[in-house]
Amino acid sequence: MKLAVVGGGSTYTPELIDGFARLRDTLPISELVLIDPAADRLELVGGLARRIFARQGHDGRIVTTSDLDAGVADADAVLLQLRVGGQAARNQDETWPLECGCVGQETTGAGGLAKALRTVPVVLDIAERVRRTNPNAWIIDFTNPVGIVTRALLQAGHKAVGLCNVAIGFQRKFAGLLEVAPADIHLNHVGLNHLTWETGVRLGGPEGADVLPKLLAGHGDAIADDLHLPRAVLDRLGVVPSYYLRYFYAHDEVVRELKTKPSRAAEVAEMEKQLLEMYGDPALDEKPELLARRGGAFYSEAAVDLAASLLGAGGSPYQVVNTVNKGTLSFLPDDAVIEVQAAVGSQGVTPLPVPEVDPLYAGLIAQVTAYEDLALEAALRGGRDRVFKAMLSHPLIAQYEYAEALTDKLIAHNQEHLAWA
Repeated sequence: MKLAVVGGGSTYTPELIDGFARLRDTLPISELVLIDPAADRLELVGGLARRIFARQGHDGRIVTTSDLDAGVADADAVLLQLRVGGQAARNQDETWPLECGCVGQETTGAGGLAKALRTVPVVLDIAERVRRTNPNAWIIDFTNPVGIVTRALLQAGHKAVGLCNVAIGFQRKFAGLLEVAPADIHLNHVGLNHLTWETGVRLGGPEGADVLPKLLAGHGDAIADDLHLPRAVLDRLGVVPSYYLRYFYAHDEVVRELKTKPSRAAEVAEMEKQLLEMYGDPALDEKPELLARRGGAFYSEAAVDLAASLLGAGGSPYQVVNTVNKGTLSFLPDDAVIEVQAAVGSQGVTPLPVPEVDPLYAGLIAQVTAYEDLALEAALRGGRDRVFKAMLSHPLIAQYEYAEALTDKLIAHNQEHLAWA
């Protein structure tokens, strides 16, 4: 089995490599190709990847290349984890929205729109080259904003699934609190990428007993602390929102916090310098502890599980993924991309039925879906007016004065990445 990772020079990659090595019985890889235009980073990451495989007794071959077409040729699956513009662009996404009093974040609001505009054309070009080289390969997208990028891929007819680590993080957290195996936890997870709620936590599978009330009663404080939300909010809602909902439920508080400290991008950039120095140590043959602070917890387990299921190698029968709606959420268009539990196998992905969604959540889901429609249109066709409309539609902006100013700032900071600008 051959897998290719586009963006293989990322400092995240050793997390993925560690998962491939530990879970080789679930996903037997004979060849893993790391693809990245940054040859210096790729050499460091590739060297550590080979040492991790060797330490853990994995006999798969690891290849590094900057040649995309050669790298994806004959791959059974292609994983996308790229960042157009690097941490420098992310730093801008996280700072200039604050000048208008809006959240600066790389996956939602104005910053998320900027990332989508930079990313979608690049991803579609990569996917088209994968299709020309190997039309049967699955494309697994980790690249943010996952919902918009996955929708672009599916709309263009690619064999694609989007993946995020939020759900597996909750699964592992809840399993620990309940002292059960993670496989025993089935989430009623509903929404869009980075806009989701756990409306039920079931033991043993989709039909198992719902223990969410027990979780909230016994462990509400710990869960609320992780989300940086008041316990009273969880008690009143009776659900567990993803930590990204804090940008909506406590927007002004978050803006005040962000204005008082360095951006997350600046923190990550410093970590990346340290990590790359570590990766260059020929004695290092395991992922360093510092990598856990880089983010992406359980990223490798989710990736292995999804790839194994799609390639018929095993994997869990039910997984939380980003896929086309097709009537699953009746209040959304069929072609919207949603993040829900789905049956996953070699024939593809089928969302499981979702109970009726409370209007409190359905309304926000519908509004952000409309924004994603407009954001994708702006990414595909360009133009200031399309960017403005996407800005105005986003619930974290939603005022014409802010939308005008943020549109100008987005274009000014991203000209080198926007062909139409």
